Order: sequence, then C-alpha cells, then structure tokens
Amino acid sequence: MVKLLLSSLRISLLFMLVCGLGYNLAVTGIAQVVFPEQAEGSLIQDEEGTVIGSKLIGQLFTEPEFFQSRVSSIDYQADGSGSPNFAPSHPELLGRVGASVEDWKKNNPEVAVSDLPVDLITNSASGLDPDISPAAARAQIPRISRLTGIEQLQLERLVQDQTSQRTFGFLGEPTVNVLGLNIELQRLLMEETQ
Repeated sequence: MVKLLLSSLRISLLFMLVCGLGYNLAVTGIAQVVFPEQAEGSLIQDEEGTVIGSKLIGQLFTEPEFFQSRVSSIDYQADGSGSPNFAPSHPELLGRVGASVEDWKKNNPEVAVSDLPVDLITNSASGLDPDISPAAARAQIPRISRLTGIEQLQLERLVQDQTSQRTFGFLGEPTVNVLGLNIELQRLLMEETQ
C-alpha cells in the first residue's frame, strides 16, 4: 500500500511539473519567438516610449472631441472581463441603454437616434472590445468636426484609413480600433495647431 501511494505521489508530482510548469513555459517561449508583439500584449507607445494602451483592450475616452469606444459594463478594468448576460427586457439593461441614448442625443445633436449604430450603446461580451464598427466611427464625425474644426471629409478619410477589413476577406466584420483612430486624430489636431 505504501509503495502504491509513493508511486501515485511521484506520478502526480511529475504531471504537475510537466503540465503546470513545463507546458506553460513552452507555450510562452514559442509565443515570444513566433508572435513577440502579441505575446507582450500588443502595446502601443507614444514617441517617448511611454505605453499608452493596447490594440487588444478597450479604453474609456471621455473627451468629446475624440472618438468614443463601446460601453463597458466593467468600466474598462482589464483585470477581468465579462458582461452581465441580461435579457433584452431586463430593467438594468434597458436603463443603461436608455441613458446611453440620452447621452448620445445631448452630445451628438447632428445625428438622429435612428442613425445611431447599436455598438455605441451596447457592450461586447468581454466588456473590453477595443473596436467599433466603421458606421459607429462615422456617426461620431459631425460632433468631432464641430468641436475640433477638422473638416468632415478629412475625418471620413481618417476613419477609412483606420478601418481593418474582414480576415481573409470573409471572416468577421470590418472594424475600427478606437485607440489607433484617436492617436491619428490627435496627430491631425497637433498639425492643425502648428
């Protein structure tokens, strides 16, 4: 019986080392070699080398002259992701969407609520989606143009340049990374002031 117990303990320890440590080290090492940028979090740095965000994690943009991200039910806290799985009739969801629509009407009087893309008032499954649809970006152009003085046509070109197409031409939908879009908008604003 003792021999069987020691044998079971040795096998358990071996599998803990192989599966718990060895596998993780191997996968991390391969990722660092094959996909170094993604393994480091797809971080975006400014000219001074300061990390300002990640291409993969959504951020909150509160300044009205910048493009806004999707609503986050977890306040963009990247240490955990997820969203409440409320039914469309749930009072809390209806209240949050109603508040988002009212904010939209107040801040974007140039665009009718009927033209409001749904991804600007709903959150993604993770609550951390860094992308919006091209329609959601274009819907914000009148507000940004009004607040910055940049022509709408120039902002439209900016959105078009920052739009990522479907993977392999048929998977997913076109998207716009909000952080990347706002970085380019900030560059435009700095050029305008110089």
